[in-house]
Amino acid sequence: MDSVIDARHISEPGLVVLDITAADEETALALMDELQQLWATSGTTAIRRDPAQPGVRARVHADIRRTNPGNEAGLPHDGEEQAATADQ
Repeated sequence: MDSVIDARHISEPGLVVLDITAADEETALALMDELQQLWATSGTTAIRRDPAQPGVRARVHADIRRTNPGNEAGLPHDGEEQAATADQ
C-alpha cells in the first residue's frame, strides 16, 4: 500500500498496522475475520486491486494488547479495572 501510516496508529507498543496481500477477496476477508477474533481491530476494511499487481490488498489496524475483544475476561479499557472472577 502506498498510503502513509498515520503516527497515531502506531503511537504505543502493541498497536500495529497490517498490510494484507491475498490471492482473492475471500481470502482477505477470511483473514480479517480471524484477526478480529484474536485482537481488537479496525474490522473488515476496504479491499482494493492495483493494476499490474497480483492479488488484492487491504489494511487493518490492530491493538494486539487486547485479546478477544468481545470477551468479558479481556483486557480492561483505559481507566477501567478488571473485575475479579471466581477462577482468578
